[in-house]
Amino acid sequence: MKVDLRQIPRNVWVTGWVSFFMDVSSEMVYPLVPLFLSSSLGASKSIIGLIEGIAEASASVLKLFSGVMADRFGKHKLLMGLGYGISTASRPVLALATGWQVVLVSRFTDRVGKGIRTAPRDAIIAASTPPARLGLAFGFHRAMDTVGAVVGPAVALLILAVWVADYRLVFWLSIIPGVLAVVLIVFFISADRPAPPMQAQFSWSLRGFDARFVGFLVVIALFSLGNSSNAFLILKAQHAGMSPAWVSGVYLAFNATYVLLAIPSGLVADRLGRRRVILAGFILFAGAYAGFAVADSPWPIAGLFIFYGMYMGLSDGVQRAYLATLVPEERKATGFGLYHMVVGIAILPASLIAGFLWDRIGPAAPFWFGAGTATLAIILFAALSWQDGRTQ
Repeated sequence: MKVDLRQIPRNVWVTGWVSFFMDVSSEMVYPLVPLFLSSSLGASKSIIGLIEGIAEASASVLKLFSGVMADRFGKHKLLMGLGYGISTASRPVLALATGWQVVLVSRFTDRVGKGIRTAPRDAIIAASTPPARLGLAFGFHRAMDTVGAVVGPAVALLILAVWVADYRLVFWLSIIPGVLAVVLIVFFISADRPAPPMQAQFSWSLRGFDARFVGFLVVIALFSLGNSSNAFLILKAQHAGMSPAWVSGVYLAFNATYVLLAIPSGLVADRLGRRRVILAGFILFAGAYAGFAVADSPWPIAGLFIFYGMYMGLSDGVQRAYLATLVPEERKATGFGLYHMVVGIAILPASLIAGFLWDRIGPAAPFWFGAGTATLAIILFAALSWQDGRTQ
């Protein structure tokens, strides 16, 4: 299948590079945080789950309010730049951490930045792209984002190969690509086709949104309840006997698989229907989590990280492209904000449940739970799709 990158609008190109640099920064850090917490700071799995859950869920409401503010005032670029700047500012806090409480502050600050930037950024992509190319646009953006997520662990792997277990050095160096991301926003992002400001007052009501949008949010909430933080995948790899350097390596492989599939998945979804691709992604997730539940040695775990990367590449950008078809033009950022808020709020109970199940039952339990909720989401989404009678 031929990919014509000339059809990608300028804003989408620049936003892709912004996400590339920020993900270099984030993924230098993220795979090492649970290892830093458990080995350097002595935190339990429940504490790690608590940190990840609070960081994601507490900031998730900002994704909605940020989207509403972007729709009301048309300040997509300002909110996007502010969000990326706040996330970059969290890195020195992490590098200076001497207890898990400080790590919580850093993770919370990082997620606040993500909460502010995500909905306006996705709305810029949607507003800059013709409807027939949404899968390609979001696939390209997710691919660029994930190329950064490949480069980030690779850089961390090289650093740790020379300075063994020097997590703090990695945290300090991760500031550089974060600053580059902010610079790109300031000088190169433009609001090509900003959505018109909302006239209605803010409301928690879903009135005015398509019933398919509401149904999709319910499916995503159910699925996300079992999709705990990727920190538990990393802890599972450590439990199977992987060194910190090799954990960064398999995380790199996961992201490499993701980036290879992101654009082709978007093109396939544009042609064959986004719902079908989303369902296929859910099925892959259930299979991957079941595999993590039973695997107990490094090589099978490494293979499962690649399998999990297939799920991410198949579904992440396509879900956003599908969402863009379900919300009215004047409420694009609000719709993305609601979507990201639902995912973010679900991560708190998901991570608390995962940490509790790991500590009380064993390392396999969180993954069986995730495979089960994914199976329920598959059934519900298939039923809603059949009832609606559409494939897009």
